Amino acid sequence: MTAPVPDSPTDLPGRIMAREMAEQPAVLRRILETGAPRIQEVARRVAARAPRFVLLTARGTSDNAALYAKYLLEIRLGLPCGLTSMSTTTAYGARPDLTDVLVITVSQSGGSPDLVASTRAAREAGAVTVAVTNNPDSALAGVAEYHVDIMAGPEKALPATKTYTASLLALYLFVEGLRGGDGAAAEVLPGHAARLLARQDEIRTLASRYRFADRMVITSRGYGYPTAKEAALKLMETSYIPALSYSGADLLHGPLAMVDNISPVIAVVTDGRGGEALQPVLDRLRARGADLVVIGPAAQVERASAGFVLPTEPVAEEVQPILEILPLQLLAHEVTIARGQDPDAPRALAKVTETH
Repeated sequence: MTAPVPDSPTDLPGRIMAREMAEQPAVLRRILETGAPRIQEVARRVAARAPRFVLLTARGTSDNAALYAKYLLEIRLGLPCGLTSMSTTTAYGARPDLTDVLVITVSQSGGSPDLVASTRAAREAGAVTVAVTNNPDSALAGVAEYHVDIMAGPEKALPATKTYTASLLALYLFVEGLRGGDGAAAEVLPGHAARLLARQDEIRTLASRYRFADRMVITSRGYGYPTAKEAALKLMETSYIPALSYSGADLLHGPLAMVDNISPVIAVVTDGRGGEALQPVLDRLRARGADLVVIGPAAQVERASAGFVLPTEPVAEEVQPILEILPLQLLAHEVTIARGQDPDAPRALAKVTETH
């Protein structure tokens, strides 16, 4: 089931983003029921090549999905990973030896020239290349050796929502396939996602806190850190609020000094080791009198200024990010509308960003 979207005039601000957010439970179910066997086949072929190192290539929202994959690959497989700097190849012409290296390029459209050029160069340098896109006919899918289709369907709102969660799930299934797993931990996601997206009234109440915010800080650790980065991006590109994302560990190394009792702090608290590692940061934030909002387990929400309780049973920590981002997508949508803007069409942005 998908979360209901109220009937509204066709020109209502944010209607396209709202509709695409509501599609996410169906998209997740489609990947699990239809896409998973194909993803596992790609993973089986890549695993047979025994890559020694992984490089992840992406920009924007897809970069946050790639960061999630980095945590999965390093924790679940023990494979060292890095995030690439494409300009070393596209601007400086560097050609490192990538023999036995797995290069995963994540892109919703698969059309940005720098992603295509760097993936082509990686394959020519000996890498095993995998493109993860929402467009199997894209240039990126064409230059990569293997392709993973995230099957999200057309996305028309400028802020990416369903393609982000679809990318996370596809990457999770791919990594599970590399390690010979079946990805069963993801089976609970569509139902939980539908129930979370139906809690729009809670998010609308939370959004009222941020209508006049001058800036925001979003923090997490472990698997939740990509969620913090993606939430900050969504808030900045829709509402234009400067939203700064930090690993909880990095927040303590200097940026904590800017936290006061006026600028809100959102903490994404996973139920697991990442959430445990974040506890000293939460204690420091409370001690500073921060306006602390927690997205996470009930026990953590109860100790914050406000929050949104996420389901934690029976959701494995490694798939919680697919649910954690949903209330934050809704928050970006509601804050933007409360500020009199249209989240469907942020200024100065295009759906496909072409960089070289």
